[in-house]
Amino acid sequence: MAEKPENLTYLDACFPLARMFFVDMSARTAELGRQPYTARDFFLKTCRPNPVRHRFSAHHRDVPIAFPFLETADEYFEYPSHASRQGRWNIYGLHLPDDVLRKIYRENALRLFALRR
Repeated sequence: MAEKPENLTYLDACFPLARMFFVDMSARTAELGRQPYTARDFFLKTCRPNPVRHRFSAHHRDVPIAFPFLETADEYFEYPSHASRQGRWNIYGLHLPDDVLRKIYRENALRLFALRR
């Protein structure tokens, strides 16, 4: 998330500045999950109507939390953290719709690989 997961307004303003600007959300569940309404609005805005540049990649230890975080409306649940100095707080699910999830999980990665050829 370009080291700006707490400032999604700034991050949103970066997309029009560079055609090859992609953001990777791995290891940012904690920051995004503390601001579920803002994060959900950000993903809805930047994934619709056109595919924009979000990339889902996760280390094997992040996968178990990625799905409940992105797909459910669960409230105030713990997340595993590999960053020992990071604050410990609970997070909220974003409950993203299927069309946005398809872009995050698959379509944007395919688009990124096509641009690299």
